[in-house]
Amino acid sequence: MDHTKDQAVKVDPASIAQSIEPPAIAGPVDHPRRPSWKPPAGACDSHAHLFGPTDRFPYTEGRGYTPPEAPLERYLGLLDHLGLDRGVIVQGNSHGYDNRVVLDAVEREPQRLRGVCITDNRVGPAELKRWDASGIRGLRFHLFAKSNQPGYLRGVGWDVLQSFLPTMRDLGWVVQLWIDWQLLPDIVDDIALLGRQAPVVIDHVLSLPASRGVADPSFQSLLKLVGDGLVYAKLSAQNRQSDDRDRYDDVRPMHQQLVAANPERLLWGSDWPHTSSPADLMPDDGALVDLLERWVPSPAIRETILVHTPQRLFWNH
Repeated sequence: MDHTKDQAVKVDPASIAQSIEPPAIAGPVDHPRRPSWKPPAGACDSHAHLFGPTDRFPYTEGRGYTPPEAPLERYLGLLDHLGLDRGVIVQGNSHGYDNRVVLDAVEREPQRLRGVCITDNRVGPAELKRWDASGIRGLRFHLFAKSNQPGYLRGVGWDVLQSFLPTMRDLGWVVQLWIDWQLLPDIVDDIALLGRQAPVVIDHVLSLPASRGVADPSFQSLLKLVGDGLVYAKLSAQNRQSDDRDRYDDVRPMHQQLVAANPERLLWGSDWPHTSSPADLMPDDGALVDLLERWVPSPAIRETILVHTPQRLFWNH
């Protein structure tokens, strides 16, 4: 396969920073509602980001956006408020390849948090092993369709993934993939092969527009990968998919089919602090926890998604 079409775009961050001021984006809801049900003991938010404080963890040049600070202390308070015991911190675009904000979080909260980093080949196997001892459990990669390359620094692609894969396999790490939904049908065989070599987690149900429906080839590709036990899918960022600004009911059929296909291959994530959302469409995190109860009525399946699967991927070594 020709992977040139789906590698992360290579840009000069300094030149971008000089010509484009990264836009400021909205922050999360200040006072989300408390969920109407109590998640099970050990429940995990498997996808959240931290930003700042910028005097300790400055934002990178060449980033695509400038978020308000969303520090560790605020996230821990959110977990407490939502009744969630654990979280997985995923490196965010605004910090580029400087993963100190993630490393700091997992080192300060070794029982409660695990991390997923983004880096290029400046980091070698010895450093990855040190990260593992700190609580890092995976690396994230971005795969773009050729027609949809971003115009700013955003992650690394297939080339870096392949160079890191032997060390990641030795460490038992997760290969976390943000995949452009337009691309998946073209690379589904490559993803299946990767899933036979290491645990693969695909973010946000591909951010596939709900309007495309469950028959869309991209969703069907994801559904088969999940059903065959070759990847894990993250039930998260429904607001990125939905045209329904309040309930996200148009996304529900995709979630239901994934649950029916293989609930042991699913994770749930808040996607806090919701960097893709304008202020007037910002999700309420308590409502997102309630959404999981409404869409997955079985307590046993919810416990699998919230507790057992993240335990297996992020805590069992």
